[in-house]
Amino acid sequence: MTTREVFVGIDVCKRHLEVRVHGREHGWQFPNDAEGVCQLLTKLRGLRPTLIVVEATGGYETLAVAEVCAAGLPIAVVNPTRVRRFAESLGQMAKTDRIDAAVIAHFGSVVRPAAQTLASAEEQHLRALVDRRRQVVAMLTAEKNRRHTSPACLRADVEQHVEWLQGKLKEIEAEIARLIRSNPVWQEKMATLCSVPGVGPVSAVTLVADLPELGSLSRQKIAALVGLAPFNQDSGPRRGKRRILGGRASVRRTLYMSTLVAIRFNPVIKSFYEKLIRRGKPAKVAITACMRKLLVILNAMMRKGETWRCAA
Repeated sequence: MTTREVFVGIDVCKRHLEVRVHGREHGWQFPNDAEGVCQLLTKLRGLRPTLIVVEATGGYETLAVAEVCAAGLPIAVVNPTRVRRFAESLGQMAKTDRIDAAVIAHFGSVVRPAAQTLASAEEQHLRALVDRRRQVVAMLTAEKNRRHTSPACLRADVEQHVEWLQGKLKEIEAEIARLIRSNPVWQEKMATLCSVPGVGPVSAVTLVADLPELGSLSRQKIAALVGLAPFNQDSGPRRGKRRILGGRASVRRTLYMSTLVAIRFNPVIKSFYEKLIRRGKPAKVAITACMRKLLVILNAMMRKGETWRCAA
């Protein structure tokens, strides 16, 4: 007699967690706070789930996911767009928290996304700092732009906020540098990444924080993970344009900026870009291809533990 597999879907809201098991009518709702997550863990342990699936909700899922991972239960965080399209393919157009949780559980039973591993406290700290740095830089850019359009009576206030944000940015960067120095593995990764022309300290620390899989996956899988794998758009005799889709936007943005520098100063990427342009590829397509090539090079270097000089 085989054990029945149990797939759990959790619809995450700001104030509560809606839980459903695939194939069962009833479910549960828990507050999205420390006490509610504690109750959730008690229920999940009793269910002995094969897989728990939640959608990425911009941070509201963080507490539940961290505690479920720490409890040793298998949990996967998936892109909400994938779940929504899955629901539409089933003809499920209505949306409520209960329906969404049931659809997420059904999605898990069919797609079976890979369960994620629990990041260490240090890794979570570094990732949070990198995210915060990104937010502060965005706010700083916005405030600097406002200096030229704000009324004279408000410019002093804007200037004061700019100075405060610049100070906060320095504090965050100092804390990031301290964390990197305290971890020999991260120091080695940073040295490897920064040896590549076009990859600076900010790009390197973003890759360390947001792409820990770098060096452990194949070139095809790492490109797909970041969202730089071209997907076919063919139908019958028609051959459509290949397009990239999904992936980790923060890593992709970082690679874009690094690639723009590498096209000028990295001989390998520069030669590859010029070759694509000579073949008539649009600049945007050529830059995307160079982003993928740079990522593949970094992935190989990290896997082999080589610096750019050794890899060149």
